[in-house]
Amino acid sequence: MYSSGQFGASAYSRVGVQTSVVDASPHRLIVLLYEGARKALAMARVSVQSGDIAGKGHAISKAIGIIGSGLQQALDLNAGGEIAQRLNQLYDYMTRRLTQATLRPDDKLIIEVDALLATLEEAWRAIGPELSPSLATAEV
Repeated sequence: MYSSGQFGASAYSRVGVQTSVVDASPHRLIVLLYEGARKALAMARVSVQSGDIAGKGHAISKAIGIIGSGLQQALDLNAGGEIAQRLNQLYDYMTRRLTQATLRPDDKLIIEVDALLATLEEAWRAIGPELSPSLATAEV
């Protein structure tokens, strides 16, 4: 099934990701979530181009999971005020669009959501944990 080299590389990759998560600040964890969702969407686009419907569905499901169970769950809707409320609505919108994307033969909706995530990721990186110490210790 897997050659020993492939298995070793896969295991190394998993350990690297796990170590990144364990050692990450709350700010870095959000960056990792954005990266993971965008990688899943990139895989969905590759699957669309190759005609791999099952792969597309799996990748979109992974992205939806990261958005809903990761990014959206990290929001503190009480302390985050209007920004958290708007992000919550945007994450809901992304989830709906990706659900619709599973039914379409093209990747237009995947590209749309990826662009939204890219904008948010860029903004989150620009904030940086050093610019707002309260962000490094609290949920958004």
